[in-house]
Amino acid sequence: MSLFFISDVHLCMRSPDVTNGFLYFLKHQAIRAQALYILGDLFEIWLGDDDNNLLHIDVANALKELNKKIPCYFIHGNHDFLLGRKYAESCGMILLPAEKVLKLASGIKIIILHGDILCVNDRLYQLFRKFYRNILIQKLFLLLPLTVRLKIFNFVRFWCIKCRKIKNKPKNSVSISLKLAIDMLIANRADVMIHGHTHKPVIYKICKSKTDTLKIIALGKWNKYGSMIKIDEKNNSIIFLKFPLNVVRR
Repeated sequence: MSLFFISDVHLCMRSPDVTNGFLYFLKHQAIRAQALYILGDLFEIWLGDDDNNLLHIDVANALKELNKKIPCYFIHGNHDFLLGRKYAESCGMILLPAEKVLKLASGIKIIILHGDILCVNDRLYQLFRKFYRNILIQKLFLLLPLTVRLKIFNFVRFWCIKCRKIKNKPKNSVSISLKLAIDMLIANRADVMIHGHTHKPVIYKICKSKTDTLKIIALGKWNKYGSMIKIDEKNNSIIFLKFPLNVVRR
């Protein structure tokens, strides 16, 4: 059996092909895994567990069905950091901390995280991250009516897009600090790091010694294609998979 890792699905009502592809993935592919790990940004926007729209209900039902066969774990991303225990329970998902170390039967250790904390060069975002990750701020935000929360979200998104244009920063220019990633691997005595957030699928191999190589793996964003890492615990193989979504029909 294998472990599956995905990130940055960014489900929303405007992208039905991605939604259909994801639901198909849960029903026909993820069910073959030993466990599924979702490393954040499953949803494009999450304003609170009380936002009971049809998309959220369909996804919860599909994940709940999957949970009858295999466990599903979730790490918050920067788009769905408000996803709470109530919704997680309706999905059968187990919420994990921002960074989690997994130890395989073979002894290999893997660090999994969303990845936004690795983007230290984006100082403005890191300041904003500290603000919105504050538990008190989140509780106050969730006390507001859902319509007000949506207006605040749209306002913040507008200014984020405007700031990116002012800085002439391309939409997909997000990059991580390899030094920070390596430091995290060494501090945790881990061999592999898997993250999302950057939307740029890539595998970095760093030689720690003649016989020891560290791997840093970034998952891609789901759009026309799904992106997944498959790790086989029997032979410790790490496979990067990319599969089309637009051929899927519910």
